Amino acid sequence: MFWNQIKTAILLAAMSGLLLLIGSSFGGSDGLFIALLIALGINFLVYFYSDKIVLKMYKAQPLDQNKYEHIYEMVEEMCHRANMPMPKLWYLPTEMANAFATGRNPQHASVAVTQGILDVLDENELRGVLAHELSHVKNRDILVATVAASLAMAIGYLADMIRWTAFFGGHGR
Repeated sequence: MFWNQIKTAILLAAMSGLLLLIGSSFGGSDGLFIALLIALGINFLVYFYSDKIVLKMYKAQPLDQNKYEHIYEMVEEMCHRANMPMPKLWYLPTEMANAFATGRNPQHASVAVTQGILDVLDENELRGVLAHELSHVKNRDILVATVAASLAMAIGYLADMIRWTAFFGGHGR
């Protein structure tokens, strides 16, 4: 668990350093300042809002506790055994069979299931899938994966920044 926190810090620092280096190279001190603002913004958004962004992107809805009481009971039991807080549970209205965990730590975690996975798995199989997702939460794997994805996003923003700088002739300034 501690190693995942170190990896997260290294990834965030690497992303910030890369943004600053490229911003400085292509825009001088102005580029460095813009890259610093982008790095701070991305780090803040990734750490505090990545789970909300992912859930919104998939049109997730809170899992209806009345309709899916057995899932709530399953997750609550597993969380109790693992000595971890209960994550928020979400429903994705898609036929693709999938489940995933997101969030920055066990206290701010969410686990989502799709209609597809609810249709194809029996209760024991679903228990195994949910246990797998909860293990990602407990080991903080979800934050490392999110930061890695945001690093890819930052590289995309850098490519756009370089393209527009070249388009407007900013490299020579």
